[in-house]
Amino acid sequence: MAKILAITNQKGGVGKTTTGVNLAASLAAARQRVLLVDLDPQGNATTGVGTLKLKALPTVYQVLLGNASCVQARLATPFGFDLIPANRELAGAEVELVDIERRETRLKEALTGVESEYDFILIDCPPALNLLTVNGLTAAQAVMIPMQCEYYALEGLSDLVQTIKKVRAHLNPDLQIEGLLRTMYDPRNTLAQQVSAQLVAHFGERVYRTVIPRNVRLAEAPSHGMPALRFDKASKGAQAYLALAGEMLNRGVQ
Repeated sequence: MAKILAITNQKGGVGKTTTGVNLAASLAAARQRVLLVDLDPQGNATTGVGTLKLKALPTVYQVLLGNASCVQARLATPFGFDLIPANRELAGAEVELVDIERRETRLKEALTGVESEYDFILIDCPPALNLLTVNGLTAAQAVMIPMQCEYYALEGLSDLVQTIKKVRAHLNPDLQIEGLLRTMYDPRNTLAQQVSAQLVAHFGERVYRTVIPRNVRLAEAPSHGMPALRFDKASKGAQAYLALAGEMLNRGVQ
């Protein structure tokens, strides 16, 4: 049965989609069966693997509304993992889901049809605490929180933890925080060092040992429609995500 992981942080620009795409590719490189679900109306994970959003039909939008199954919507990528794509149609899903029964569990119910086929299902959530994110959190067994080591990130983390507690109380009692991932990390930055130390002091082993550095090749790869692992495997960014995949697999063995 798949491990379902929601990659979420309501703060934008912290590396959620970069993490989703590159972690999926890295886990696939480790011979894991992986499905990446793009749950963000911006569809960046979709274009990040070279899929044209306008031609990607059906999408997760149709899945949430019950007009398509995950089997019908998923696409095989050239990078060893499958994708359920998204486009701007998804922005309207929130309004359309309001009057639908069990609106918070639509994704969870849809994934039951395919979860036995994968080792990992990664859900790239939008940068907001909205109904789409709640669907991601309700479907997941655990949460990965990518975050930059800066002051405002700590404030946002507090809000996200409260949301996770509410979802756990009302919708998904088994939801856990899998880990906090430090992204775009610059070790020369004193504030980044201080915030990193605070995270470790407060969350302990829930902070991944692997740190994702600020890396130009990671930033360039999406414009070429591929993960950094295919764009430049030797880059520090690609190697960091390979290390993260290894750390996650080792955690699972322990």
